[in-house]
Amino acid sequence: MDLRGGFFMVQTRREKKTEETGALWLAVMREVLRGSGAAAAVTLLALLACALLVSNGAIGEGMMDRAVLAVCVLGSLTGGLLAVRRIGRSPLPVGLGVGLCLFLLLLSAGCLLSGSASVSNDGALILLSCCCGGAMAGVLGARPNRKRRRQRVKKSK
Repeated sequence: MDLRGGFFMVQTRREKKTEETGALWLAVMREVLRGSGAAAAVTLLALLACALLVSNGAIGEGMMDRAVLAVCVLGSLTGGLLAVRRIGRSPLPVGLGVGLCLFLLLLSAGCLLSGSASVSNDGALILLSCCCGGAMAGVLGARPNRKRRRQRVKKSK
């Protein structure tokens, strides 16, 4: 007689561990997507500011290639810091995940707006800048383990 289902639901240690792992994975992915959304918002606002600067003549059009790369780093850095601070564990993969998701968001937006998106037209540089910003967020957002100092006990004479 099988008593595993129904009223006598017993969980083994392995089943509990997989549920905890699944919940953790879901929480990490949720924070990566939140960070990617924040990164996309920061990136779009910074690109709008760059477009306004070009239209006012403050910077030349030749500087836009460098500005786009810097904005990608800035966006993935801010979104990655947001995600890394909220999740608290495995900061480097979380930061890189935010950078990669930002790149995919930018690639899909470019594909939707222009009809075709090519990675060969500065796409590799944008990918690298997004991943570098996310990696910087992972390194900067990590909280170091603070070691407890032993208190010296004074000996009474």
